[in-house]
Amino acid sequence: MTQNPGKPASPADLRALDIFEFAQSGRQAAGGVRVSQLPRMLNEVPSDAPDRDTVFTWQAEGSTQPELQDNGIEAPQPYLRLAVHGSVWIECQRCLSPYSQHLDVDATYRIVATEEEADEYPLDDDEVEVIVGSRQFDLVDLIEEELLLSLPLVPKHDVCPEVHESLVSGVEGAEGEPDEGLQNGGEGASAGDEPARPNPFAALEKLKQGGPGDKKH
Repeated sequence: MTQNPGKPASPADLRALDIFEFAQSGRQAAGGVRVSQLPRMLNEVPSDAPDRDTVFTWQAEGSTQPELQDNGIEAPQPYLRLAVHGSVWIECQRCLSPYSQHLDVDATYRIVATEEEADEYPLDDDEVEVIVGSRQFDLVDLIEEELLLSLPLVPKHDVCPEVHESLVSGVEGAEGEPDEGLQNGGEGASAGDEPARPNPFAALEKLKQGGPGDKKH
């Protein structure tokens, strides 16, 4: 991020930031926020996580861009760019054990004064979001909101260290038979063979294989 041409924001400002002045003055700020300061994020951290209070680093930069108004005159429109990086411990939905998930946020916001203005803003610009600004803007709350939106829909390890017993016993495939992937990883596996990890997509593969055959009839 470029050097700040204006006055930097102090940590005390972050819960009551004049976001309009921040943007119009081209100010920027940077720092760290702990998960313990973000109650909704903390709810996502398992109680048995190795570290429940990790730190996210963030950077915020205000700016203005000239935009044509309804009256035909150009006026400066305030913008905010926010970047957040760090990791949080969450629970894998495949093996039910905690793992460290890295999160990256890099978002640009067009700042408007009212909810009515936000509703009128076109939704076809995927690169820019709209936020309602204020003279007492909570930047920490915005950071938390973006981190929550960045969490994976189905959290899971790339490779699980082990499969939780509740997911192994009694799991059936699409046809009511024990899942093939679980059979290969169970006690019936040949001696010396590397146990295969359970394949959560085995049932989907069966459906895919049946699909093209149906079309030929």
